[in-house]
Amino acid sequence: MTQRTLGEWLAYLEQLHPSAIDMGLERSQQVAARLGLGRPAPRVITVTGTNGKGSTCAFVAALLQAQGLKVGVYNSPHLLRYNERVQLNGVEATDEQLCEAFAALDAGRGEISLTYFEMGTLAAFWLFERAQLDVVVLEVGLGGRLDTVNVVDADMALVTSIGVDHADYLGNTRESVAYEKAGIFRQGKPALCGDVDPPSTLLDKVRELDCPFFLRGREFNLEIGDLHWQWRGRDARGQLVELHDLPLLNLPMENAALALQAYLLLDLPWDAAQIAATLLATRVVGRLDRREFEWQGKRLNLLLDVGHNPHAAEYLAQRLSRTPPVGRRLAVFGLLADKDLDGVVAPLLASVQAWAVAPLDTPRSRPAVELEKALQNLGAPVASYASLTAALEAQCAVATAEDEILLFGSFYCVAEALEWLARRSTEEAAHGITG
Repeated sequence: MTQRTLGEWLAYLEQLHPSAIDMGLERSQQVAARLGLGRPAPRVITVTGTNGKGSTCAFVAALLQAQGLKVGVYNSPHLLRYNERVQLNGVEATDEQLCEAFAALDAGRGEISLTYFEMGTLAAFWLFERAQLDVVVLEVGLGGRLDTVNVVDADMALVTSIGVDHADYLGNTRESVAYEKAGIFRQGKPALCGDVDPPSTLLDKVRELDCPFFLRGREFNLEIGDLHWQWRGRDARGQLVELHDLPLLNLPMENAALALQAYLLLDLPWDAAQIAATLLATRVVGRLDRREFEWQGKRLNLLLDVGHNPHAAEYLAQRLSRTPPVGRRLAVFGLLADKDLDGVVAPLLASVQAWAVAPLDTPRSRPAVELEKALQNLGAPVASYASLTAALEAQCAVATAEDEILLFGSFYCVAEALEWLARRSTEEAAHGITG
């Protein structure tokens, strides 16, 4: 039999299990035991939260790599390439590496069927073990307690934020969500929380497991000014450590603050100038991601954000209020059917002057007519389009160099926009156009 390509493996994984999501650890634990998968690295940091997981993982990994440590990072979902999910020392896993891992998992699982996510997570662990890393940073896919990532005992567990999302799986209250996320905590191991008001279910788990607990607003905190931000935290011995006049970041500084507290507890070299430079250089595609591009002879501004729930929308609105464009802010928006439509658009009404809505390229999309009707009911100027690309190009047509186009609502939105930008770049290069 000829070897499968990565695309063929991914197609195979999608039909391997009866349901796309099947919460639980038993299957993954059995397959990990069969393959002899132990800890993916001597030190494991697991990150969960309603929003902010990706940027927190990126900040933690960048701080560790700046000290010369070999770091693996597991993220999900991906935007353009599956390879984005598995990083080995800052480099995406190759097709060949992923195919080898999938083949090993498939051969070793026997009669046990695994979901797409379960296979991908165990494949990442398989690659991490073989890379002889110092640390791995694992992003939880959904919840925490029953997520495949949780088959590994974390040496340190981070919760970025707690809001209601994925209610079908995590419950429709912050208390139920917090209970699921606290499932990544381990007996006596540090637990960090970036949410200043965690529900009692999370605090109960901290007490039950006797975790050293570091809470934003108490053990660590930040203050954001017009030109700089300040940070303070506590090391493992309880000593106060501060950083002053840090440069403002494109990514959420609340997540940087959480990552700094995690880094401080690892008792690694603490150089304020190096830390500031590392944080400033950290980027995550699709998170408060600013781009400039040429469109029909004019230079336009685009802000991409994968935010797709009320908690993320509220944070995005807060950040937008700090940096109003000279002109208008024009939104391009799509949303999955299981998301809280009113909860996502309401925080952004004051920041956006005109909306262009469209369906996403997935059967899970909410129809554009529903998006349009909801915004009309809220009194917002809105037009609907057959595709996200059409909506984006419509906003480009009316935008000026002083306007900002905000594209948000889903990973699908950002992925389609990135593909559109890549096509434009290729076309411009082919015609000898430079920006």
